This record gives sequence, structure tokens and C-alpha cells, in this order.
Amino acid sequence: MTVIVKIRPLTAEAFAPFGDVLDTSGAPDRLINAGLCGRYHDRATLDFTDGRAGISLFLAEPRRLPLRLDMVERHPEGSQAFLPMTLAPFLVIVAPDTGGMPGQPQAFITAPGQGVNYHRGVWHGVLCPLSEPGLFAVIDRIGAGANLEEHYFDQDIRIED
Repeated sequence: MTVIVKIRPLTAEAFAPFGDVLDTSGAPDRLINAGLCGRYHDRATLDFTDGRAGISLFLAEPRRLPLRLDMVERHPEGSQAFLPMTLAPFLVIVAPDTGGMPGQPQAFITAPGQGVNYHRGVWHGVLCPLSEPGLFAVIDRIGAGANLEEHYFDQDIRIED
């Protein structure tokens, strides 16, 4: 049996159990640079058990819809933020934790300019740009020890519009 997961728009309310939506919604918290720049301050909660925050660049191959979801992963030692370096939307897949295993996956499509910060320990799909170049800045934990758990699904799960 195939499980179909429908994609819905990414909103802060719908995504709250999994992390933070990073965008410029609402008025800026303050104006800086002689009033020429709005600062949207402290949009994500970075959470690490130890280590430090690092910024890496990821270049991911674009995916096509419908997408077969084979695997999700999580990072028990730290949160992980993805900031697209283009205005192209990307696919965000998450699943609630049910007793140490991923529950029913959910899929979101970002609006241009949105990023996400996955809370520590949240099950999520791999990076899924839908167009080239698939370039992202990623802020996550840099430190010793394993910070990756993967779960491969036994059933056929398809993500579609």
C-alpha cells in the first residue's frame, strides 16, 4: 500500500512542532544602517548539547515530484537550519517522533525567501531543492560524537502536490 503525503504551504503555525520558519514576515524588529535595512531579529532557536554552531554550504541536486520518501533523519545533539541562497522554493519533509520512530510524514513547500530551522531531534527528510542550483547555507552543530540517526521506511511513501 502506498501512503500519499500531500504538500502544503509552509507556515510558522503548521511547522511549530518541528522547528522555526525563517522569513521576513511582519514588520522588522528594528531598522539599522541609517534606516536602510530592516533587522528581523533572532528568528531561530539554535540548540546544541555541546560543541559549537558552524556554517556550512550545501549544494544539493534538485528533486522532482512526485517524490518517493525512502528515509528520514534526525540530529539528537543539535538543531539544524537551512537557508536557501536563492529565492527558489524547496520541499520540507518532517515527521513527529512516536516512541523513538518517525510517525506520519508531513510535507511543506517554502515560499521564496523562506528557510527552516529543525529543532534538535526532529525527524526530517533530506535537503530537497526543486530547481537549480540547490545552494543552501546550513547552520548546525560542530562537535565530537555521532549526531545523525537515520530511519528507512518499510512502506512506499510518495510526496506529491
